[in-house]
Amino acid sequence: MLTALKNKKKNPASGHNPSLDALNKKYATLTPLQRIKELYKDFDNILLTSSFGTTAVYLLYLFHKAGIRQPVYFIDTTFHFSETLEYKAKLTRMFDLEVIDILPDKKENEDSKLGELWRYDPDECCRINKVEPLGRIKAGFDVWVSGLMSWQSSYRMKLETFVEKNGVLRFYPILDVKETEVLQAIEENNLPVHPLKPLGYESIGCKYCTLKGKKRKGRWAQTIKTECGLHL
Repeated sequence: MLTALKNKKKNPASGHNPSLDALNKKYATLTPLQRIKELYKDFDNILLTSSFGTTAVYLLYLFHKAGIRQPVYFIDTTFHFSETLEYKAKLTRMFDLEVIDILPDKKENEDSKLGELWRYDPDECCRINKVEPLGRIKAGFDVWVSGLMSWQSSYRMKLETFVEKNGVLRFYPILDVKETEVLQAIEENNLPVHPLKPLGYESIGCKYCTLKGKKRKGRWAQTIKTECGLHL
């Protein structure tokens, strides 16, 4: 039995916890909205994170549409674009969100800033300012919800709706949603667009490691790095 599933609610019909394969099979036939609602029948202690990037509004909209009041955790690396913070504030007001900021260790963050670590060792910079801060809290939850989508990168294309890594169960309810469907939903529901998106930024992270570019091409450009490490 997977470690991350041990604290899961038991299925009253079967009397035992489902396997990872059973979860993926069950959720495969559901819509993203149905998956989110079903998650709250199957799990108690849920972690939802958002980067407040260009596609973040879609997942937050689905939670709002489902009528679920769920705290949203935001990793504040202190290196975000001011536009991202403005967008975060706008969505917080729009969906009446409870947003909880997760901050890195103050000294390590300052050291990474003074040494421009993003330039010389971006993996270590991400570890200090993103991976470690989230790592301090995620073990306290049964399942972690994130808005990854398969079309965003070759790595994400290989994922499933439920993935277990290092004892943490991850849930990607919109993994199989096409880019065109996301854009259509944003337009049809008059959802606000990240202010940097019209300027050519299709994926947005920290300001020092993000350039204009299609999909995730502008992230850590001119390096072999494609992920911050949170989902690896």
